[in-house]
Amino acid sequence: MIEAVVFDLGGVVMESPLRAIARYERDSGLAAGAISRVVAAAGDGGAWARLERGELTAESFRAPFEAECRTSGIEVDAARMMACINEATLPRPRMLAAIRRIRAGGLRVGACTNNWVGADGCPTDGLQEHFDVFVESAAVGLRKPDPRIYELTCRRLGVAPPRVAFLDDIGQNLKAARALGMATIKVEDPDHALRELAALLGMDLIAEQA
Repeated sequence: MIEAVVFDLGGVVMESPLRAIARYERDSGLAAGAISRVVAAAGDGGAWARLERGELTAESFRAPFEAECRTSGIEVDAARMMACINEATLPRPRMLAAIRRIRAGGLRVGACTNNWVGADGCPTDGLQEHFDVFVESAAVGLRKPDPRIYELTCRRLGVAPPRVAFLDDIGQNLKAARALGMATIKVEDPDHALRELAALLGMDLIAEQA
């Protein structure tokens, strides 16, 4: 029986930052997926991973990330890219409405998000009030798919992983959660994901108009 639901933020509760990055690539004349390839090539010690673990701020991240991009053969204005993400990553009203219904139905709700800190804030700022537990990678020094961040989220919720449902838009994040026994839902289309979650919980989550 599911006793708690954990939501990723970007790409689930909010619009995907990947779309903002794709838009930046198009506007800058970069090949599609070029920035994601830089992040993947840099790995867990790269600037993006360090940003999400809180080891770099949005400001101190810029120079090393731009250097990684140049090493990969592309020129990136990191400040402009991050501004694009902040401007475009807006909350999805239907997801917030579903979260209200889940909490009203007596289940605990958490957020588990990879984010960052900086002078201009992060797109997830202001969402904390919608959740019982709010776990941010930059605050706890762990980032998905590290299993420890899921374990921490479950501990703070007071619910064992097999009794938690987790929604994310990235497959490797879901794989790590499943390995701990969590029920997982991949979010590609938000309404489809909410219907899947509604069936799992036995709740009506999409009738309310946001």
